[in-house]
Amino acid sequence: METITLFALILFAVTYVVMMAFQKIRPHAAVISALIFVIVGSTGLFPGYAYSPLEALKEIDWNVIMMIVGTMGTVYLFIESKMPQLMADVLVDKTPSVKWAVLSLSLFAGFISAFVDNVATVLMIAPVALAMCRKLHISPVAPIICIAVSSNLQGAATLVGDTTSILLAKAANLDFLDFFVDEGRMGMFFVVELGAIMSALVLLFMFRHENDPVNMHERTRVEDLFPTWLLLSTLVCLIGVSFIPYKNGAQPGQFYKPDITNGLICVGFFVIGLIRDFVKNKNASTVKSALKEIDYYTIILLMGLFVIIGGISRAGVIDLLGQTIAKLNGGGTRGDLFLVYSVIVWVSVLLSAFIDNIPYTTTMLPVVAVLAADLSSAGGVAISPKLFYYGLLCGATLGGNLTPIGASANIAGIGILRREGYEVKAGTFMKYGVPFTLAAVITGYLLIWFIWA
Repeated sequence: METITLFALILFAVTYVVMMAFQKIRPHAAVISALIFVIVGSTGLFPGYAYSPLEALKEIDWNVIMMIVGTMGTVYLFIESKMPQLMADVLVDKTPSVKWAVLSLSLFAGFISAFVDNVATVLMIAPVALAMCRKLHISPVAPIICIAVSSNLQGAATLVGDTTSILLAKAANLDFLDFFVDEGRMGMFFVVELGAIMSALVLLFMFRHENDPVNMHERTRVEDLFPTWLLLSTLVCLIGVSFIPYKNGAQPGQFYKPDITNGLICVGFFVIGLIRDFVKNKNASTVKSALKEIDYYTIILLMGLFVIIGGISRAGVIDLLGQTIAKLNGGGTRGDLFLVYSVIVWVSVLLSAFIDNIPYTTTMLPVVAVLAADLSSAGGVAISPKLFYYGLLCGATLGGNLTPIGASANIAGIGILRREGYEVKAGTFMKYGVPFTLAAVITGYLLIWFIWA
């Protein structure tokens, strides 16, 4: 192992230990670690390792950042319209107990997340959960955690549900419908839904003692539906552009969309909402309030994580992982195939518990494609890379549910709770995240193997 690789591993490990142990300084730890990677890469301290500030900025997924900013802003307008409170009223009215209210809200978040980025889903549904918990006089910690993990799960169901799905679609040249039926086989949508059923049973068991009845009083009145239409329009546009390929998936001469398309859509509708409110009220108070409500804590943390992952990737850490997995290729037998597939899924689960799954998936997609080609050559039988692609998506997306910093949606959910005065410890999150993850991953792991092996 080269010196820079060892250094990057140690710095990475220390960074994540600090972030897990001290929630309040997570952004500071991420930024400091990111700066260390950039400084080391810019000064030439380690021969062969270069990482300039400009290169670090390019490692940040600006599409994701713009989606978060735009959706946070639109959600603020959505909250101000009182629509979340009305949705909470309806939900409470239709459920007999706290147990079913929490489960219904989690399933509702999962359904929305199948069509909207999981971070955006958490930002949209969390206000509903907060309003419901206030009415029921219960802590919002467990419901918000359940919303986050459910959003992460269902985000892999469709092309537009999660950034990792978008990354996979670019690598495997998939369109929106391929997630339902791919090459005549059951698509990822049905794999995720079966996992959702199993994980819902886990949540139902965990909340089995929460049988207090819910009482419904007068429903909240909503007088301004424009923010609701903004969110619905955002959803429709995100689904619509999913049928347009990215540059690397387009045919020669075919029109393709920019990499920041989703981010532009989210920011665009937010700006429309601000302009409309400014014209309507003849003052900028809402504009200022909306900008203040954006969770810069979460944004800075994510930006730091993107730079960190870029740093360890350039230091050879991810390549070392790929080479280690590649040694398992063997002679290309079915047993070798199952071993490699299992390693891809479960290593992705473990790593995604600590590495944000977006940069991790970006790095591993070309690795698993090479592994499939090597196994095909060794065994003399063509092996579809989609077995590994979908296994990677299953492990990387669902594995993020193990810890509070394993996925962007978790970070967003914890950030919302922190702003409400609730500091969530890693152990509290994992109480719900671990059993949920195991139920969903094992289901997807077995089903993907039987479909694609």
